[in-house]
Amino acid sequence: MKTGFHSPLPPAATGVADYAAALLKELQRHGDVEPHARRADIHLYHMGNNQLHRAVYLRALAEPGVVVVHDALLNHFYLGSLDESAYIDEFCHQYGDWHRDYAGLLWRERARSAADPRYFRFPMLKRIAGRARALVVHNPVAARVVRDHYANATVRLIPHLFEQPPLPDAVEVLSARARFGLTRQNYLFAVFGHLRESKRLHSILRALARARGADHRIALLVAGNFSSPDLQRALSQALDAGGIIRLPYLTEREFWLWASACDACINLRYPSAGETSGIGIRLMGIGKPVLVTRESGDAADAAQTSIAIEPGPAEAGHLAEWMRVLAANRGYGDQIGGSAQARILRDHSLARVGKLYQEVLKEARKR
Repeated sequence: MKTGFHSPLPPAATGVADYAAALLKELQRHGDVEPHARRADIHLYHMGNNQLHRAVYLRALAEPGVVVVHDALLNHFYLGSLDESAYIDEFCHQYGDWHRDYAGLLWRERARSAADPRYFRFPMLKRIAGRARALVVHNPVAARVVRDHYANATVRLIPHLFEQPPLPDAVEVLSARARFGLTRQNYLFAVFGHLRESKRLHSILRALARARGADHRIALLVAGNFSSPDLQRALSQALDAGGIIRLPYLTEREFWLWASACDACINLRYPSAGETSGIGIRLMGIGKPVLVTRESGDAADAAQTSIAIEPGPAEAGHLAEWMRVLAANRGYGDQIGGSAQARILRDHSLARVGKLYQEVLKEARKR
C-alpha cells in the first residue's frame, strides 16, 4: 500500500511541520510513504488553522483520504483564505443561510479573531469532515467538536506523538541558567512557542508579579516570537519587569536546552481550538510539570498528569497560587512531572502512534 503524505514540513516554523516530519520518518520505516505524492492508494493530510495548509486543504477536498485535524477549528483558515463574499457563503454552507448577517459581522470584525471567543464557537469543520474518509484527532475535546459538526464523521483518536530527544548534560543546563543569574534556588517557569493572544501572556505576567511578591526566587522565561506587533507593544513594558528572561524563537537544540533548564512549563490556551500542544507533550515527556487551561484540549489529553488553571476572571490569581505552591515544594512538581512522563512514554511513543496511523490508513483505504 502506497501512502501519500501531505503536510508542511521543516523548515516551516510550525508545530505541525515538526510533528509531520517525525511521523513521516516513522511511517517510512514500515511502508511506502511518499511526501506530496501525486498518486497513492490512500492519502494522509495534516490540516492546521493557517495558510501554510491551503494546498493540503484543497487536495484533501479533491481527493479524500485521512485528515489529521491538528486544530479542531478552521475559522481562521477561512478568514485568511477567502474574500468577504466567499467567507460568508462558506459560513452559511456550514451553519445555515439564516447566519448570513452574523457571518458578515464576523468578517468585518476579523481583526479580533485571534482572541474573540465568537470565532472559536464556530470551528467550520463541516466541509472537511464531510469529505474525509476518516479524521484523526489527538484528544477527546477535538473528537466531540468534530462530531458536533458532522455526526456521520469517522473519527479516530490518536495521541499526539512524542519523539525522545537528545538532551543536554547537567553542566550545560546549569551554565544556561547561570547566564541569567539563576541559581538552584530559583524556580523557573517557561512559556514557549508562537506568542499569540490565546497563550494568555497578559494573565501570566500578572500572575508572575503576584507570585514574586511572595517569593523573589520565582522567575519566568518567555521564549518565542510575537504573532502580532500590537500584542508585542501592549506587553513590552510588562516584559521589562524583574524576574523575566526574554528569548526569541528557539532552534531545536536551544529549545531542548531551555526545556531542560526550566522547572515547569506554563502552556495556557484560551480560547481553545481543541488542539493538543506539541510543546506540552514535549515538556511532559522529559518529566516537567505543565500548567494548562482547564477544559482545553491539553487538559483533556493530560487529565491527572498536568495542573489545570481556571480560565476567566480567576485565571491570574489561580495561576499565581500554583506558581507559589510549586516554587515552595519542588517535590510536588517533580511528582506531577514524573507521572506525566510515564504516561507520555507509555501512550505517546512514536512507535505506538505510528502503528495506530497504519491501522487507520489501512481501514480507510477499504472505504
